[in-house]
Amino acid sequence: MPWRRVRSVLEPGRHYFSGADATVEAAVAARCGYFAGYPITPTTEVLERIAVRFPEVGAAFIQMEDEIGSVCSCIGASWAGAKAMTVTSGPGFSLMQEGISHAIMTEAPLVVVDGQRAGPSTGQVLVGGGDVMQARWGMHGGMPTIALAPWSVQEMYDGTIRAFSLAERYRTPVMVMAEAATMHLREIVEVAPEVDLYERDKAPGLPPFGADSPDGVPPMPGFGEGEKLLVTASTHDARGFRRTEDAHTHRTLTARLFNKIMMHVSEIAEVEEHYLEDAETAFVAYGFTARSALAAVEELRRSGLKVGLLRLKTLWPFPKDEVGRLSERINTMIVPEMNLGQMIHVVAEVARCKLLPHQQMDGTVIYPASLIDTARSVVA
Repeated sequence: MPWRRVRSVLEPGRHYFSGADATVEAAVAARCGYFAGYPITPTTEVLERIAVRFPEVGAAFIQMEDEIGSVCSCIGASWAGAKAMTVTSGPGFSLMQEGISHAIMTEAPLVVVDGQRAGPSTGQVLVGGGDVMQARWGMHGGMPTIALAPWSVQEMYDGTIRAFSLAERYRTPVMVMAEAATMHLREIVEVAPEVDLYERDKAPGLPPFGADSPDGVPPMPGFGEGEKLLVTASTHDARGFRRTEDAHTHRTLTARLFNKIMMHVSEIAEVEEHYLEDAETAFVAYGFTARSALAAVEELRRSGLKVGLLRLKTLWPFPKDEVGRLSERINTMIVPEMNLGQMIHVVAEVARCKLLPHQQMDGTVIYPASLIDTARSVVA
């Protein structure tokens, strides 16, 4: 496996970072070579810090004219051999959907960090969580995606590093679905002395868009490395030649794009369990809201109620097996979201117990007190 262990760029130990700071330092730690972005609250601080940090480590930073240019230039940088990243928020994420779709079809690894805010449209510059379905279904074609849901500044660091390795391993865009609250939060981050990174397989001479197995990830040489590369987002064969009227070629290509994610769900999807051993009621939560859910669980436990938390660290591909197994041994799942109900529909597809939504979309975080009230109403 093309993993390598490298020394941390930062001094190992404790650092006091915002979520935006941690995103930048994670990109540096992952040896990201190219960043393009456009200012938008709450991720502008990422651009500001990257403008300083990237020149210090020999990486390239450019402020683009908009989010479309940002994501498209990252695709070009990826094919030139660099690890690439961009950041944005709601309206910018919408603009990036065509570029993300292009990256899926051309199998260009890149990382997109979305600091979600309240929508729709430009909405508010305050916190929101309404982009999570867009991360799966925002681009046409229906191909599966990888999207992570960090809940802390530590995970903004560790999770963004993991996002780069997932992007390189599966040759796909990986989205880090942060929120304004996490981007602006400041916490202690523990930086390890070494970082494990997955480096893309180049394998000269092999087809860059074909694999021996139906769930395979082909090698990805870069332009300028001596390979005869053809890169198109239209239907193409294993060598990149356009075959836009060939049904067999399209079936083969799209089946592999689907399988290379969905046949590796156990390697990609992650959850975290809290107090579930004897739980009768459980929160299924993600992102910043999971912090409030955990605080609510601990308070409810102190009053003798058997409540737990299943935290979705990965939104896509959805960890349906873990959610399904939990639903078989509890009475009720509560799904709190900073939107009007998105992931609850996915949970409902696999849950075998009673479901209760807890929805809030007003630019404020969901506080533990309101979750405690909801859980008590379930028990009552």
